Amino acid sequence: MRPVVMVDYGGKMPELQEQLCSFLDSCQKESPVFELLKVMVIEDMIYFIHARALAEFVKSSLNLETEVVLIDVEQDPPKMMAQNYKSSAAAEFLSIQKKFYSLFHSNPVKRDLLQCEGTETRTGTGTSNSTGVIDLSSWIQETEVTIPAINGWLLGYPVVYLFCKEHIEDAVCNLSTKSLNLYQIFVSRSGIPSRGAQCEELMSFTVPYDLSLEGRNEPWAKSFLLRMQAKLETCKQVWGSLKMEVSGCYPQAIVL
Repeated sequence: MRPVVMVDYGGKMPELQEQLCSFLDSCQKESPVFELLKVMVIEDMIYFIHARALAEFVKSSLNLETEVVLIDVEQDPPKMMAQNYKSSAAAEFLSIQKKFYSLFHSNPVKRDLLQCEGTETRTGTGTSNSTGVIDLSSWIQETEVTIPAINGWLLGYPVVYLFCKEHIEDAVCNLSTKSLNLYQIFVSRSGIPSRGAQCEELMSFTVPYDLSLEGRNEPWAKSFLLRMQAKLETCKQVWGSLKMEVSGCYPQAIVL
């Protein structure tokens, strides 16, 4: 359903990294279905990624097949950015997407080809070479786009808050003073009777209320829900249903 899943933010490193590598190594020894799962690190954040799915996602983003709405939160009020919107943040964001494309799309299967300029591939204690960690920390430090913006895109959110490092305080202030809509995507497992089926949150994200007055009927929200439902059809053996819920949030302090 998602090519990238964040495991922890600000967790205890490198212990967590080593534990995840060991776990993944055990899984890969049990079944080849886990071959394309990798551990990726960006500073103090750690993720599980599916290399092939991430390569396809990055390509579809660059080709505009997967719609991503960028919101400029450097200005007050925040503003949705058109595709031809000119800003240093937008240019940096496109550059990051192209770097991910060059990294993952050349050959997402072989770990030794997941190394490129500015990246490191490390192995955790007790792991085999097949579960090397893809560490993009030094690579990301070279860009002016903030990690929250990169995270929003990698984690598959249809709306991404875009701002550069020098405007972090502006972004926090501009979002903390605005009412937001909270979008939540829930899934239920397949094979469980409807009465006993329990919904699990797949993801959640916010959008300024003034930019999402139609809630789930916003054009980008409808497109996103259709994409998620199409993905659901490819894994019906695991997930049985999917739904979107939208609720309002009053202005509150936000940490980016």
